[in-house]
This record gives sequence, C-alpha cells and structure tokens, in this order.
Amino acid sequence: MKKVVLAYSGGLDTSYCLKYLKNEKGYEVHTVLVDTGGFDEEELSAIEKRAYELGSAQHANLTIVDKYYDKAIKYLIFGNVLKNNTYPLSVSAERVFQAIEAIKYAKKVGASAIAHGSTGAGNDQIRFDLIFQTIAPEIEIITPIRDLKLSRQEEVDYLSKNGVHYSWEKAQYSINKGLWGTSVGGKETLTSSEPLPSEAYPSQLQKEGEEKVTLHFEQGELVALNGKKDVPEKNIVKLEKLANAYAIGRDIHVGDTIIGIKGRVGFEAAAPLIIIKAHHLLEKHTLGKWQQYWKEQLGNWYGMLFHEGQFLDPVMRNIETFLQDTQKTVNGTVTVSLKPYHFSLDGIESKNDLMNTGFGQYGEMNNAWTSDDAKGFIKILGNAQNIFSSVNHLDHD
Repeated sequence: MKKVVLAYSGGLDTSYCLKYLKNEKGYEVHTVLVDTGGFDEEELSAIEKRAYELGSAQHANLTIVDKYYDKAIKYLIFGNVLKNNTYPLSVSAERVFQAIEAIKYAKKVGASAIAHGSTGAGNDQIRFDLIFQTIAPEIEIITPIRDLKLSRQEEVDYLSKNGVHYSWEKAQYSINKGLWGTSVGGKETLTSSEPLPSEAYPSQLQKEGEEKVTLHFEQGELVALNGKKDVPEKNIVKLEKLANAYAIGRDIHVGDTIIGIKGRVGFEAAAPLIIIKAHHLLEKHTLGKWQQYWKEQLGNWYGMLFHEGQFLDPVMRNIETFLQDTQKTVNGTVTVSLKPYHFSLDGIESKNDLMNTGFGQYGEMNNAWTSDDAKGFIKILGNAQNIFSSVNHLDHD
C-alpha cells in the first residue's frame, strides 16, 4: 500500500484530508504534528487520539521549540524583524519549520507522498510546497483542499457521511498560537476598515498600574528575565505570561501576500514585540552607525524572504552569519515598563555602552577635540556641497 505523510493539526481541513486520502485514494496515512510552541500536553494527546480515530496508521507529535528558537527566532531578534514595521512573523516562521520537519519525517518513514490541508488562496500553500520540493523533490505533494476547491460545508458533509461527527462549528475567530506570537483572524480582518474587538484577542486585561521588568541580553540573546537566568526560549514564554496580564502586543498587520493580493490579520505578540524593541534599543547604544544601517537593510531582506517561504535559499545562511557577527557587543540589561495595553523602554545598562566615554557628552562638553578642530572638520565636511553649489550657481531659494 502506498504511504503518505499528512502534516496534521487536528482541525477540519487536515481531518478531511486524512479521511479522503485513506478512503478515496487508498493511501496508508501517517500523520505528523509539528509543535513550535502552540500546544500543551493535553492538546497534543487529544490531537493524537483524533488522528487514530480518523484512521491514521501512525501518528507522531514532534516538539521542536528549542530548534525553532535556535534556527529561526534567534535571527529574527538579531535582525529586529517586523514585517512592514509591525508583524513579528508569528505564523510565517513557524509554518516554514513545520514544513521542514514534516518532510524530513516523510523521508524517514519512506513515504511516497506528503500532503497538507492548505487552500489555494493563502501563503501557507507556498511555504509548504517550496520546502517540500526542495528537501525531497522525489516525494509527491498532495493538496486535496486546494485541488478540489472545497468549501468548509463540503468538508463537514464528507466527514459526516463517513461517520465522523465531531463538532466542526467554526469559531467566530481563528486563533493560531506559537512561541513567537498568536494570530487572530475574524470577519473584521476580511475588511479594510474594522478593528478586531477586544474580546477577540486571547489575552484579556488582568492588571492595572505599572510593572517594571528587566531583560538581560548576552551577544543579542535574552538570557535572563528579572535577574533570573534561563534559556532564551523559556524566557520568551515567561515574558509572554507577564505581559499578557496587561493585554500588551495587540495589533493588525496589513501586507502583500506571496500570491500578490493584500492580506490583513490580527495578532497578539507581547513577548516578541517587547524583546525586539528592547534588543533594538540596546543595539543603538552598543553598535556603530554603519553596523546599525546594514543590519536594518539585511534584517528587512531576511524577514521578507523568510515570510515568503525562501528560508532554504543559501543567501539566508549568509545573512545569518552577518547578523550573528554583529551581536558580539550587544550585551546588557534593558528595563521595560509594562502598562495596560502598552509598554515603554526606560533605559539600558551595558559595559559596551558607547555613551560611556570620555570623548564628550552630546550637546555638552567636547573633551577630545578643540574648538579649532571642530571648525576645521565642519569646513572640510562642507566641501562637496559647497563645490557643487558654486559650480552650478545655485541660489537655494
């Protein structure tokens, strides 16, 4: 019997795919769920149980949070990556890594095909297919929902006809949770004018007032929170819990999808936004002007290529090498104030702070140069524009 691996989430689309591939196509279906920080043990157990009930020959839950941080999130922090200056690639990045692990699993179990439940109208189909065809071009890609252009009701009807009677009522809002943020989709995000209501977000306001937290970075990585050391991925989870009590990190991202249409999605990403902004502030103090400039250029490219599923392009490894190298002096502690619905950056302390110098204080004292030095510098600095202005007889009106 032919063997297919299905990238499985336990939702309607992948449940339909499982039943369809087994009943209509005669495949031995192996299911795999790749956890990038969005599931607890109870949820993983329930999804595994459902997979077997639907006819999975073998199910695997692969938790890759550590790898996901080390291979992806770390560089998103180094690059201060916010898509359109807004979105921390919450779902974009995890889909890429789910695809990588799913296709590796398919090769491991000797599958001749791999399947996913994406439609033909979104970004995920591209991320999955690009990764699958790069890592294992010999394995066939099957996409029942996309190929058959199925409506949700058609999926429900097919499952009911085949004895599957789970409650498939669509929640008012679609929630996708991961280590690097939670996406929120609903009827409002299908429009251009409506905001998501407060109750649509998974975290609601629990605290008033203000609370200070300290983030300690070593070579750009978050190694301690409030003075307590731990691995960065666990610090992310701890910070998220602290900030969620203040309902921080809500926003709506509007951007160009890979297929060329505009898309709009809500998200809640308290820890990612705080970490990126705190890290960026620390870099302003500890990196040189041109380091910051080129980091911004390459960070934007890195985020765009990642978002569009091009993670396996070799230029991504080149950019990661650059980003890693820039972090040698990004050491220190950033103090952040958490408040209802927002946060503020108070300041930093760092042995690498470039403000800690005897050369001078901005707007105050010049200790390392004289008044004549300054006048000469300004005169030479102005040579190019003065020459251009003179030769071209500009009057600068």
